[in-house]
Amino acid sequence: MEIFNNIIIIVLFAILIFLTIKIYIMKKAIKEINISIDEILKSDTNNLITISSGDRVIKELTGTLNDKLKMLRDEKLKFENGNQKLQKTITNISHDMRTPLTVISGYLDFIKIKSDKDEKYLNIIKNKIKELTFMTEQLFEFSTTMDIGLKVHKEEQCLNELLEEVLINYYNILTEKNVIPNVQICNNRIYRKLDKNSVMRAFENILSNVIKYSDGDFKVSLNKNGKIVFSNKALSLDKISVEKIFNRYYTVENAKKSTGIGLDIAKQLIEEINDGKVIAKYINNHLIIEISF
Repeated sequence: MEIFNNIIIIVLFAILIFLTIKIYIMKKAIKEINISIDEILKSDTNNLITISSGDRVIKELTGTLNDKLKMLRDEKLKFENGNQKLQKTITNISHDMRTPLTVISGYLDFIKIKSDKDEKYLNIIKNKIKELTFMTEQLFEFSTTMDIGLKVHKEEQCLNELLEEVLINYYNILTEKNVIPNVQICNNRIYRKLDKNSVMRAFENILSNVIKYSDGDFKVSLNKNGKIVFSNKALSLDKISVEKIFNRYYTVENAKKSTGIGLDIAKQLIEEINDGKVIAKYINNHLIIEISF
């Protein structure tokens, strides 16, 4: 009887060891699956999940997950291709609309110079063309939002250099509008891991907004903590409009200009693509946009 009991104990002990090893192998395989999925989703590669375990159930689970990953990639590819085609179509339409509108506007100016007759009706047509041109610009800007995040390449970027570059590019445009920037960039070189194109585009959209609304006193600063501040006098705005300034569908009626799409794009590019933060304030008749990374 004692021998029988010993045999049972030995068998149970062997089963316990077997189950312990089995559980360890399964936990290891699940961990490998988790790491593989995380790396595949982050790197957006065509790799599949690989495991070291030979367990049949784990292999079946891995096979199912790989099938789902393939389906997900196929759907994503279809979406991106469709998105790019739609974006291209909208961009082409808006571009094609610009040319005839510009030509018509030019001819109207010519007719107005040649004859003062029916000036009232010419002005009405001119205003309607301006409205249509504005809507075309909005359509074009909207089309540019559709590829946000599709192509992102992050690497160490110097904020000082990015800010200086975009200010140099816009300097002539700003001065033509009698907007002279007061630039205060710290001497320390500030580096962040960013997607250069999206950050530059965000800065450009903010500067375009400055050109629309600035009544002078335009300042740009970058401090040693990496905070960037755009500040300009904007008498056509108020606290209520600034609270809605990142809403792409919001229009400042008294200025008859839309702030929404351009600044909405800037906010998406900075926050969603580059993990930054954007806030807007209205203090002493000044629009202040603060960016931090």
